[in-house]
Amino acid sequence: MASSEILTIREVAATLRCSRMHICNLTNGRVAGVPRLPAMSLGRRKVVRRSTLEEWMRAVEEHRAMLPPLPETAAGRMAKGAYHA
Repeated sequence: MASSEILTIREVAATLRCSRMHICNLTNGRVAGVPRLPAMSLGRRKVVRRSTLEEWMRAVEEHRAMLPPLPETAAGRMAKGAYHA
């Protein structure tokens, strides 16, 4: 597929395996700790260029890699299966 391909919000949501509403929140900059996903407005419709989505995903991955690890908590250990009942 060409990188200049235009994706609908539904297609972006399918690619990222999340809801369309979450993609709308990402394009509007309403998700804390995540950079805004650039989108083009075509009237009421928003679309995203595939190359822009790929660049954004790389930026998010790099941003996450630079964050310090979360502190270990009892709840976190339990979620990892460290404690068995």
